[in-house]
Amino acid sequence: MQHPLIIIGAGPTGLAAAAQAQSRGIDTVVLEAGFAAGASVRDWGHVRLFSPWSELIDPIAEKLLAGSGWVSPDPTSYPSGDDWVDAYLAPLAEALDASDGIEIRYAHRVTGVGRSGRDVLVDAGRDAEPFAVHVDTPAGPERLTASAVIDASGTWTQPNPLGADGFPALGESEHADRIFYGMPDLTDDRLRERYAGRHVVVAGTGASAQNVLIALARLATEEPATRVTWLVRRAGASFGGGDNDQLEERGALGRRAQAVAESEVVTVRTRFRATAIREEATGIVVESTDGQRVEGVDEIVVVTGFRPDLSILSEVRLDLDGVLQSPRELAPLIDPNVHSCGTVYPHGAKELAQPETNFFLAGMKSYGRAPSFLTLTGFEQVRSIVAAIAGDTAAAERVELVLPESGVCGGSGQFDQPAAEASGGCCGPVSAELLEIAAPAAR
Repeated sequence: MQHPLIIIGAGPTGLAAAAQAQSRGIDTVVLEAGFAAGASVRDWGHVRLFSPWSELIDPIAEKLLAGSGWVSPDPTSYPSGDDWVDAYLAPLAEALDASDGIEIRYAHRVTGVGRSGRDVLVDAGRDAEPFAVHVDTPAGPERLTASAVIDASGTWTQPNPLGADGFPALGESEHADRIFYGMPDLTDDRLRERYAGRHVVVAGTGASAQNVLIALARLATEEPATRVTWLVRRAGASFGGGDNDQLEERGALGRRAQAVAESEVVTVRTRFRATAIREEATGIVVESTDGQRVEGVDEIVVVTGFRPDLSILSEVRLDLDGVLQSPRELAPLIDPNVHSCGTVYPHGAKELAQPETNFFLAGMKSYGRAPSFLTLTGFEQVRSIVAAIAGDTAAAERVELVLPESGVCGGSGQFDQPAAEASGGCCGPVSAELLEIAAPAAR
């Protein structure tokens, strides 16, 4: 290829794509907005994943690492986010960066992707031109060219707002200092002090929200004045498959979260679709579309899912599903109202291809707003995509992954909730303290 392959994101999927490219001798530049590999994973490094190590390491990456003397972790154990970075992602990034033809550039935030000399309207000569990738770098803005682009930038940095309309609730921006998006690490003294003895509202019903409930309940045992109001948009909360869940750690999470939700620490408010945050004499008030109010609020934790950042792709020709914002061919395979993680058919370049030749979405970003992503699926995606970029059609079309059955996700399970609320997905994290309490044998 005249120009390198550019991969956006040095997370699990982006690094796996780079390992696939290295194995095929494709010159590659990985652009990572953070200061190190796995920067988004670090944000939830204090929690563990539902998936064991055997499902978190790309086979081609493992071969590359083995040549450097790397020792593979126990395949049956469950890493935390920090473990995943320290024992796999960071060593993989180092090995890739030391390989011929692979370069990883940190603190390089992509601001736009298009065709060189062609805006999105222009047909003439479009496919003959390289991609133009605009990047903010420590040295200033740069414009890079690429023969192909894989956007594996994920969705973690684009959390959904508190507002139930899909837009921020009235007052959400003005009270940003009272709102935490994601899962606060309550082993951090600064965050413990922020929530201890306070009235905390938690919005969201997925695995991540349940983790937050459990952590706050633990804090309440040490700081009894701590109380929690849980905002559930539907008629009732759902706690996954419990004992019938074949993802053992997810089932344990659901059981523990249900016990916490039924305790005196937590007040559950159902059919609560937040529309406004207001400052009153008694403190912050959160209002719902049906007139419900939660008063005297000190802090709000929002875990209502994530969405892809498509703003950088405004000059790329995309064909996305109007609901999930995933590639149109992929959407029917991952609709969370139909599929659990284990029933999503393995897919690759064919389903992920876009009208823009040699541009692909991969990893969590390819799932748009659907939460049912498995890391193994991302590895299979980029194996197929890189094969297609290399011109190996047979390998691109071949399926090389058999997903483990992930048990109860649909029906009365987690994905009864709207996709935007069911954050966490099948590879979502489970709190370390929960594993110690509920599933010691699994360690």
